[in-house]
Amino acid sequence: MNILIIDGCPHKGNTWRLIELVKAQILNMDNTASFDEVQLIKYHLPFCCGCSKCFRAGHTNCPHHSIIQKILEKMESCDGFIICSSCYQGAVTAIMKNFTDHLAFLIHRPRFFTKKALLVSTTGGVSADCVTQSLANTVSGWGVNRCYQLPVVALSWNDYQPTERQKKTARRVTKGFVNDIQSHKLHAPRIGVLIPFNLYRAMCCDYAPGTQYPTEDGIFWQQYQGMTYAPGIPMPIHKKLFAHFVYFVGKIISKKMIITYKK
Repeated sequence: MNILIIDGCPHKGNTWRLIELVKAQILNMDNTASFDEVQLIKYHLPFCCGCSKCFRAGHTNCPHHSIIQKILEKMESCDGFIICSSCYQGAVTAIMKNFTDHLAFLIHRPRFFTKKALLVSTTGGVSADCVTQSLANTVSGWGVNRCYQLPVVALSWNDYQPTERQKKTARRVTKGFVNDIQSHKLHAPRIGVLIPFNLYRAMCCDYAPGTQYPTEDGIFWQQYQGMTYAPGIPMPIHKKLFAHFVYFVGKIISKKMIITYKK
């Protein structure tokens, strides 16, 4: 089992101390587990410039593609992610936000449908849960199959010592994450994930090659025509019906709303 740790903290402080605890707990559950680490601060990723090339022409046209692609390849090859960010004013760090901004195209063209994610944050006071929930909303949009959240109130500035209760909580959440990866079980997508998936699927024809505003989306979504979600992911009948309804609504919307891009 190979786990990719994506660290969005500017230094190895309280949050990384919690990550070290999680790593030790994973090794206790599976001594063959291995870890690959991406310290975002070391990648010197420039700020996303909002050029929209990733949306319109494909992410390989991003001016910072050479950096992002290295991380994407690691994400593709691992069994699961651990994504961590300290809580800065109730939100993820600027480093993490910049990284997820560069991957915003994944909301339009999701992947990682078989991956599981553990989302970790610490705070000196409050709102670590806001950080992990924000990350959960983001990675679910990427297609990630199941998210586990571990927000912790450290009550410390760079001198965090996990309490026994926090160790127990971390062990419970981490065990769920590890067991889910090892089981290879895939979960049905949430309603909130089905909505954008089927809206994009419905509207993609308006952005196909040869239209006024062709985009990479118009090519990408052709592979999912006739599907309510990615192949291999279980879909109970009520969610299939809901997905068909969203698709129907999307076809109506697409006649009245075209998203334009300045070229």
